[in-house]
Amino acid sequence: MARVRGASMAPTLLPGDLLVVVHGRPPVPGDVVVGELADGTVAVKRAVERRTTASGAAGWWLLSDDPAVGVDSRHRGPVPEERVRAVVVGRLWPRPRRL
Repeated sequence: MARVRGASMAPTLLPGDLLVVVHGRPPVPGDVVVGELADGTVAVKRAVERRTTASGAAGWWLLSDDPAVGVDSRHRGPVPEERVRAVVVGRLWPRPRRL
């Protein structure tokens, strides 16, 4: 499970939403994921496309649903595959639904 903090994923997700996540599942473009940005921040973001990191490793370009809020790959660069910790499969609370 994960909890949303901040408004960067609005309107899809709102602060306080409780999410169901799956570890070990590779993301596909469009998935909402939990990833660790280059500065160590763990964040819920949308996996947009596969990219190569500065070191040449495979990674993901992660973006906020609300581009005016929050920090994402536009600010910190691609996230290495091993730092994409989980894929979000649903919201448990307050309005349960699949993502």
